[in-house]
Amino acid sequence: MKRLGVLVLVGLLVLLAACGSDNGNGDGAGKLEALKESGTVTVGFANEAPYAYEDNGELKGAAVDIAQAVFEELGIENMDSQLADFSQLIPGVQAGQFDVVTAGMAIQPARCENALFAEPEMQYGEGLVVPAGNPNDIHSYKDIADNPDLTVVVMEGATEIGFLLDEGVSEDQITTASDIPSTFSAVQAGRADATTGTEMTVRMALESFDSDDLEFVESFEQPDIEGVPSYGAAAFSLDNEELRDAYNEVLAELKEDGTVAELLEANGFNGETNFVADGEVTTEQVCNGEE
Repeated sequence: MKRLGVLVLVGLLVLLAACGSDNGNGDGAGKLEALKESGTVTVGFANEAPYAYEDNGELKGAAVDIAQAVFEELGIENMDSQLADFSQLIPGVQAGQFDVVTAGMAIQPARCENALFAEPEMQYGEGLVVPAGNPNDIHSYKDIADNPDLTVVVMEGATEIGFLLDEGVSEDQITTASDIPSTFSAVQAGRADATTGTEMTVRMALESFDSDDLEFVESFEQPDIEGVPSYGAAAFSLDNEELRDAYNEVLAELKEDGTVAELLEANGFNGETNFVADGEVTTEQVCNGEE
């Protein structure tokens, strides 16, 4: 009986050791080491310049460059980029389709329930595009709210949908499209009276759209609501806390040595006004609705 008891004990110890070992699938605590071993991280992004976008098959943008710098410091040299609709980025990282989402995505309390955000990499405001000459005299979200005949088109899943609702725009005034160029096309064709997105995105996208039919509203009044300015950050699966923490540690170093400010400036941002110093605003504060 004693021998049987010893065998059972040994068996239990072997089973516990097996359960506690890294099963090699790269999940949870083993994710960082798995990525280091493979040398490749799978990145989800949406075509939204200047945050993350595809140019002749190459992934570019401020968020991309910052992520690249961080992962290289972590010993992960290659980024396998996968284009997705903005609204599918968090579902994709939840499902394990991506290891990280890097699209300058705004940290929001609701999003924090479904993804682990790294610390802020940048901050930004909003922008508005209307038909040339601004025939409806739109200078704010409230102007849209005050005229129920006006409609605004927004990229699917974008934070601006919530901002518009907070400013009193009704749901039946808001339509969506899959990406920024599609929102421009809707305004150009008269299917909407305006479109909105983050300032840098719509400003640069409008330059690429190259149409005299549309204009950027320089006199746009930023909404005085929670979430403006927005704080953009990389996002990870809720299971990958170790990877997120390692990312944050390197990100803090790259902020301190000036690398992040340089990368922002190289992508058209302002290295001072769009920069968020380490600890100035934290992801925890934004997720808790304190910023």
